[in-house]
Amino acid sequence: MTKAIVMTETGGPDVMQLADIELGAPAEGEVLVKNMACGLNYIDVYFRTGLYPQPLPAGLGMEGAGIVEATGPGVSHVRPGDRVAYAGRPNGAYAERRIMPADSLVLLPDSISFETAAAVMLQGLTVQYLFRRTCRLRAGDTILFHAAAGGVGLLACQWAKALGVTIIGTVGSAAKAQLAIDNGCTHVINYNEENFTLRVKEITQGRGVSVVYDSIGKDTFTGSLDCLAPLGTMVSFGSSSGPVPDFSLGELASRGSLFITRPSLLSYTAKRSDLDSMAAELFDMLASGKLKVHINQRYALADVAQAHRDLEARKTTGSSILLPFAD
Repeated sequence: MTKAIVMTETGGPDVMQLADIELGAPAEGEVLVKNMACGLNYIDVYFRTGLYPQPLPAGLGMEGAGIVEATGPGVSHVRPGDRVAYAGRPNGAYAERRIMPADSLVLLPDSISFETAAAVMLQGLTVQYLFRRTCRLRAGDTILFHAAAGGVGLLACQWAKALGVTIIGTVGSAAKAQLAIDNGCTHVINYNEENFTLRVKEITQGRGVSVVYDSIGKDTFTGSLDCLAPLGTMVSFGSSSGPVPDFSLGELASRGSLFITRPSLLSYTAKRSDLDSMAAELFDMLASGKLKVHINQRYALADVAQAHRDLEARKTTGSSILLPFAD
């Protein structure tokens, strides 16, 4: 038996229950992983509330790091005792142990701790594909990044600085503004005190930015379009304030033939070769010191409901993790 978070219905944080479950042995292509740390991400809220549907009952969590305890037939790239990390489907990371597809795992270098890996895999791979594949940024580019003091945002600030990119970040408080600046954000806008669209135009002397990265959704979508320079790209990769409202494609034409995309990590890591290369670049950034992970919240697995409340109330900064074996 092992302990895991299970939900039988969608809804608020209290639908998540800590339960004893029987795992059995890993089947062909599967591994048994002992999770030493699990990541907490806003996408978990989407699954919990039902915004992203999944069959019930179900587990939650898409990110973790731990030790391989057993492998099923046909598994060759990992062995019992290996340190591993993962980010992506299927859900179920909120657990002491889990059986999962071996192809989801990457070997974790000894220099990277389980906590760091659990905090950085999903968010770090997200920044990797956003900056290196969705729109391949180059030195001299100017971008707008919403929620710059969040887990993804702080990594984005550091990565943009390493690339020589001017990053304008939005935040919700003076404390978060300082945090973003400390992590390399070039300009910070407190959206509770300033109109971010007007401020972006002021910073860029009316030109606008080449790319907007928006994980907020409903509350920022139209204003974000207005921040783009002609032929700019809108990257909508989340909807923490609610889904993006319907709009006419003519809105893109009238603003200067804009591009728009709604990417997901699952699409970018679907090929094993892509997952390996993305993880390798992420680990290189960590090893070089260009990327530092800020784990500002740690919760026991049993306290996952409070973790979700804090996340939804925007009380968290940096990364948050769950510790399945916390005392």
